[in-house]
Amino acid sequence: MYKVLRIHPEDNVIVALEDLNEGAVINYEDQQYTMVHLVSAKHKFTTQDRNIGDKIIMYGVVVGEVIQPLKRGQLVTTENIKHKANVYSLNEFKAKDNWEAPKTDTWKNRTFDGYHREDGSVGTQNVWLVIPLVFCENRNILAIKKALEERLGYNNSQEYRLDVDELINGYKDGKEVSELLNSDLVIPTQKEKDKRLFKNVDGLKFITQNTGCGETRQDSEALCNLLAGYITNPNVAGATILSLGCQNAQASIFLKAVKDRIPNFNRPLYILEQQQSISEREFIAEAVKKTFIGLIEANKTSRQPTPLDKIVLGLECGGSDGFSGISANPAVGHCSDLLVGLGAKAILAEFPELNGVEQELINRCRTIEMAQKFSKLMAAYNKRAEESGSGFHANPSPGNIKDGLITDAIKSAGAAKKGGTSPVNQVLDYTERVTEKGLSLLCTPGNDVESTTGIAASGANMILFTTGLGTPTGNPVVPVIKVSSNTTLYNKMQDILDFNTGAVIEGTETIEECGEKLLDLIIEVASGRKQTRAMTLGQDDFIPWRRGISL
Repeated sequence: MYKVLRIHPEDNVIVALEDLNEGAVINYEDQQYTMVHLVSAKHKFTTQDRNIGDKIIMYGVVVGEVIQPLKRGQLVTTENIKHKANVYSLNEFKAKDNWEAPKTDTWKNRTFDGYHREDGSVGTQNVWLVIPLVFCENRNILAIKKALEERLGYNNSQEYRLDVDELINGYKDGKEVSELLNSDLVIPTQKEKDKRLFKNVDGLKFITQNTGCGETRQDSEALCNLLAGYITNPNVAGATILSLGCQNAQASIFLKAVKDRIPNFNRPLYILEQQQSISEREFIAEAVKKTFIGLIEANKTSRQPTPLDKIVLGLECGGSDGFSGISANPAVGHCSDLLVGLGAKAILAEFPELNGVEQELINRCRTIEMAQKFSKLMAAYNKRAEESGSGFHANPSPGNIKDGLITDAIKSAGAAKKGGTSPVNQVLDYTERVTEKGLSLLCTPGNDVESTTGIAASGANMILFTTGLGTPTGNPVVPVIKVSSNTTLYNKMQDILDFNTGAVIEGTETIEECGEKLLDLIIEVASGRKQTRAMTLGQDDFIPWRRGISL
């Protein structure tokens, strides 16, 4: 029997959970459908004949408009439908105050081992940062990294080691190109003994970036706010900041942003200005000494048992597929609801991937003021995108489209499932800090790394990242748990993935069961008892969002 799924009773398309050959007869919900064409797994077919201008409904919302007549049982593609989304209005705002959280009895007395900070927040990591205020300092950041990282025992990520000598010697011996291409270069990875001098400091992270001067003052201020968000993130023990001195992103702007977030901020923070130094060599030496002294101080903090309401969970997706909105995203959404029910915080970002579900999110806002802010941010973002010759409709990537996400509204309706069902208690613009318990909406691009970079700056201490195609990325200060939407992907890319929700598609586990298992995994990672794949591979990606257009 073929496996298919109608996600919502009002949907007029059905999802293929496995490949459906041309001519295949599908018996589902007391109806019979004959496939007009091959419908590959993750793609959709129509439940009835549709005419030009008709709406395509999926997840119970408008996700497309017919541009070529469709027959019952026909594959839906970019050639026969185009993006269309539901309109939204603040006039339709209806706050929902009767949310019923899922049962959380199993976790009410559970704790994680975290690092307690001066503002009451708690880190799942204890990381020291070395960051430049401007791209001119990138070389010096790398010089400090070279001096400190290996000697202090922080160069122990399980990166893939390759035997390039195999190629060199083969070339010298006159081997053919085909023989060189067949060479086995992989050196088996061996887990190294923990050589860290400072056992309570989980990471020494060196960030480089390509902004800070030459862009608009708005971008420079946003960068200072972003970096301040990283310094005040509960996972950060302290930082060494390198400044040239003359750049737009001034140290004074950065320090004000830090104090605005945490007025009583007292973690070690060293700001060094190269134009006040007598030489680059002395400047780097001073930074090395200050960093070492800061690590001594950071090492005095140790993990302590902490209630789960101190989790701040970032919700992200990247390399999504047609199963993401059916398995991985709803499972993450249930996990988010469990944590919100326990009094924790969750952050749903990627505004271009909320296009078409705005009304639902507006109605989940606790107040009309929050709804107004969300609506304003969405409208302004889309307007900037359209002025640049693009728009939210252009968000799906070639990979998304190939695997079933053929309009932005289809992608968005599935992506929004990461936010579960809980009320929205806060709406944040890019770099604003989460302060309210419950679910927050954060304005970021859909670009994976720009978004996770922003989520960390807003205070997340854990991130769940769903993917249906596979995405090798992480964050320098926040553990990123990668969640696969399907078993085929998980089996193929276990080296970069942490958790599989493919059992939902296969019908052997429920969304709720996967969400509960994810919460157990979060506790293990948050306590430092388990590392994510991104952590072991040293995937420390950092890209600030310039407030131009990025989807």
